[in-house]
Amino acid sequence: MAENALDRFDLAILDVLGADGRISVTELAARVGLSKSPVQARLKRLEQSGVITGYRALIDPVRLRREHVAFVEVKLADTREAALAAFNAAVRLLPEVEQCHMIAGNFDYLLKVRTADMATYRDLLGTRISMLPHVAQTSTYVAMQAIKDVALATDGA
Repeated sequence: MAENALDRFDLAILDVLGADGRISVTELAARVGLSKSPVQARLKRLEQSGVITGYRALIDPVRLRREHVAFVEVKLADTREAALAAFNAAVRLLPEVEQCHMIAGNFDYLLKVRTADMATYRDLLGTRISMLPHVAQTSTYVAMQAIKDVALATDGA
């Protein structure tokens, strides 16, 4: 087996951790069919190799009054490397932008934006998103319901 290859035990560990990142090593070992020491060694290797990049709490956005979700297509006026770098740096500073993806298509970026309500989103769009470096045009799509959202780990939140 190659040094970076994942075997069935590694994949089982990742599957269990993906569903329950707070599971004890003892319980994880029992679920994947190994003893505690090999699981600890595998976890360390998976973390050091960058397969496991971290652990985090999943927060209910409704309880934080961030239940309004909008997807925003962004077209830039300039797509040279310096312009892309300026946009990338600026969009990272907006806490309401949960995700930002560069897209190969009819627009340059797709943002997932989470706010309390439409009025808050509209203000954010007009005062901050539209003012990001090199933004020429935006189009917004408002989510009515999340059917599948792995980060929320719910069905329909």
